[in-house]
Formats: sequence, structure tokens, C-alpha cells
Amino acid sequence: MAIQVGDRFPEAKVQIATENGIENSTTADLLGGKKVVLFAVPGAFTPTCSAKHLPGFIDRADEITGKGVDSILCLSVNDAFVMDAWAKDRGAGSKVTMVADGSGEITRALGLEMDGSSFGMGMRCQRFAAVIDDGTVTVLQVEAPMKFEVSSAEAILAAL
Repeated sequence: MAIQVGDRFPEAKVQIATENGIENSTTADLLGGKKVVLFAVPGAFTPTCSAKHLPGFIDRADEITGKGVDSILCLSVNDAFVMDAWAKDRGAGSKVTMVADGSGEITRALGLEMDGSSFGMGMRCQRFAAVIDDGTVTVLQVEAPMKFEVSSAEAILAAL
């Protein structure tokens, strides 16, 4: 069953791409005691993810943090090196923290896997956005397949 509003976000070890390089972390470290916006994409460098999803959160980061959000995280079933390259390519800087779910552990724990085999991508994460307050999901907006409507920066701003 997929994660729901009111559920705790699963704990897992992750790697994050930062301005200082790749660092080891945990979801507990990233989410504990904070109000966080986390959005997930099917893949770094893919068309909608690169042209709309990530850029929207970079462009609207100040508005989002202005609503009491401590950090913005981008999750993808990609390795940390790909996430780091994508952050640099898109100019994420310190506005969006890139979280690598290289083995899909978090995605499976969330129950939000999608089969991207027909696109040559294998198992990936569904596109979604969430607000997580001290590890508890308070807003969850999961996209219908092949859509980009409810998980945008603008949609999350409206939900905050």
C-alpha cells in the first residue's frame, strides 16, 4: 500500500548531492524536526523533470521557504553522481537538495514504484510532491501516469 497523509516517512540511508560533493545521510536526518517539501521525479535529465519539475522548485524556492519550509528535496531513482551532475546542470545550488535513491529502497518503501521498462528505465519512482513535517507526511500529491499537474512547485505553494 502506498504511503498516505498522516504516515511517517520511511527511514533509509541515502546519498545527497551537495555543493560540497556527495555526502551520506539518512531520511531521519533530512526530515527530523523540520518542515520539508520533497518532490520525486522518474529520472534525472528526463524531459519533463529537467524542463519543468526541477526548474519550478529552483525558481520558486524562496517563496516555498518563505512559507516556513526548512528545505526542498528532490528524490529520484538515480545514483548520487547522476543527481550531482543534474543539480549542476540545472543550477540547483543550495535551493534544492538532490537525494539519490539509487537502489529504489525509499521508492519501494513508499509504495510509489512505476515500471519504466517500456522507456528503457526499469523501476522508477512515480512523480509526486509531499510536505513532510518532522517525518510525518502532511500533504501528498501523486501524479497520474504521464501527467504533470499536482506535483509542481505552484501546486505545492497552493497547498502550503
